[in-house]
Amino acid sequence: MRIDILTVVPEMLESPLNCSILKRAQDKGLVEIHVHNLRDYTTNKHRKVDDYPFGGEAGMVMQIEPVDRAISSLKSERDYDEIIFTSPDGETLTQPIANSLSMLENIMILCGHYKGVDYRIREHLVTREISIGDYVLTGGELPAAVIADAVVRLIPGAIGDEQSALSDSFQDNLLAPPVYSRPAEYKGWKVPEILLSGHQARIDNWRHEQAMERTRRLRPDLL
Repeated sequence: MRIDILTVVPEMLESPLNCSILKRAQDKGLVEIHVHNLRDYTTNKHRKVDDYPFGGEAGMVMQIEPVDRAISSLKSERDYDEIIFTSPDGETLTQPIANSLSMLENIMILCGHYKGVDYRIREHLVTREISIGDYVLTGGELPAAVIADAVVRLIPGAIGDEQSALSDSFQDNLLAPPVYSRPAEYKGWKVPEILLSGHQARIDNWRHEQAMERTRRLRPDLL
């Protein structure tokens, strides 16, 4: 898989894309992640990629020309399955969306910034808009990192135990059950006896019951 991210502040992505599972997946050759500075695609001598909006609204808007030049340049080198724009009013990122994106070959992510992007970009250049929640951030860089992380960890080989990803919250519309580790007792707080029993069938049944209970209590909308 290859992920190309277009941004005006590439330094915001340096740390999250180069550690933990994302770094290991890149080191293994399972994914390529390339960050592109949109300022490299502007014809403005001051490397500006924003301007005032028509109509007099407050704030600055990302211009269409550098975005179009960047997208066109990358598309001339390969075909993209999705060109995603990170937007607070896009479809909310879910585990099923991450699952489907993980099976694609080439993804491009455009990070919004400032007041927003020239709406013609959304009308003509992107294929999908994704939000990570009903709130506004400074830019789309953090959502792009979230999307990349959610997708890459699902690629076979990205994590040591592939079954671990399959048992994550939301994979089956249930929250994950509680998990415990050593010591079995700490400050009088004990691990549930069933987990120490060695009876796998009963343990699996307990885990399912706990997942159902937690989902009913915390996220009944998933049911």
